[in-house]
Amino acid sequence: MKVAILTMFNGLSNTYSLVNVVAEHLEMLLDAGIETKVLVSENCPDNEREGIYADERLEWVKITNMLGSEQIHWHDYSQPEGELHDTFFAEADAIAQDFASNLADADVCIMHDIHYQGWHLVHNVAIRKAQAQLPNLKFIAITHSAPVSRPPKPKYPFSCRYTLMPNTIYVYPTQSGIQALAKQYDVPEGRCRVVYNCLDMISMLSAGIKAVQKEADLLSPDILIIYPGRFTPGKKFEKVAALAGAIKKITELNVRVVFCDFPCMDIEPEKYKNAIRKIGCFYGLDDSDMAFTSDLGYPQGFPRSGVFELFTLSNLFICPSYSESFGLTVLEAASRGNFLVLNEMVPALEEIGKKLKAYFMRWDARNFGFDTKETYWPSEQSYLEEHAALIANRLRDNPVLFSKTMARQKFSPQWVWYNQLQPLLEM
Repeated sequence: MKVAILTMFNGLSNTYSLVNVVAEHLEMLLDAGIETKVLVSENCPDNEREGIYADERLEWVKITNMLGSEQIHWHDYSQPEGELHDTFFAEADAIAQDFASNLADADVCIMHDIHYQGWHLVHNVAIRKAQAQLPNLKFIAITHSAPVSRPPKPKYPFSCRYTLMPNTIYVYPTQSGIQALAKQYDVPEGRCRVVYNCLDMISMLSAGIKAVQKEADLLSPDILIIYPGRFTPGKKFEKVAALAGAIKKITELNVRVVFCDFPCMDIEPEKYKNAIRKIGCFYGLDDSDMAFTSDLGYPQGFPRSGVFELFTLSNLFICPSYSESFGLTVLEAASRGNFLVLNEMVPALEEIGKKLKAYFMRWDARNFGFDTKETYWPSEQSYLEEHAALIANRLRDNPVLFSKTMARQKFSPQWVWYNQLQPLLEM
């Protein structure tokens, strides 16, 4: 499959929101291994190409903006009627021929605002002319602004802003606008689809987060747990894995744990990792649900700034640590909007947790002058599963945590690609 993106950009400043939306689509297409070309105005400066627009996998095509030796100047025909400038149809014919030759090798053409914007009326007419030479090319026409009211009897060529083009699906970024979109182009709502604008959180974060994302999906889990600490049994990494497993088993939610482990001489690392994985799997996780940053290119520890960024993505922080003098990671997780589950038997965690309205559980702990040993009835598994259900309910019922999770999951490029854009290409 080969996809053409028709934008007719004459500049690539990222202050223009459509430049960012198209960039997201290009990332999706290229990451999926789809051959992609972009059609822009020949006046679009090459020195503005950066980021995904400069990707060597991208075919960059400049469409004529000349009529003979004269530059074509775009006129805004946003009104449903009016007078055309003298060279309008000659310009449309010249552009149409360039469209036809440059779209001949494509299977799908995704147009951004070409049918909507008044200053693109000449390109709207031109692509309709070119389509006559491209009978097998499928079109997807995306509108990015509020649809306009359709006049009762629009006349050509102004009618192109209000009329269906054959073999074309019409797209809007929200379901709420589909009815108005269908009315503008006089098409059945069944010919319209939704493709959300994305929140590409990973692109805003550091290279370390991007490296972790390649190996461990940080966007799709219903519950994402980040647990940083020295890799010692005193931090009770296995208890985090156990509670995470209980949550997954009881709720059937998608749970992922990323351990940001820092080197420690207390125990042989691989032996401890194997024990953590076995315990996590015993309680309900799959092995693939657990990741250690020391296995993802950071054997000496994940950068502290990167841990902060991971907390931006996560929604649950579990700290069953045996001993803490303060528990700074609790504050770090809280500051990034995580639900806190802390070991009530550690004085420092109890003190900080009460101030932060944390959820408390009981694990073995070192207190001042004595150690505690927990006994669970009828079993530790029952104890964990009971609290797992309560924690999951708290997460679901908290509107801030719910919206944070939904924004990460349902509006990510990954979700939009698999659920909205890719299905359109395969229709």
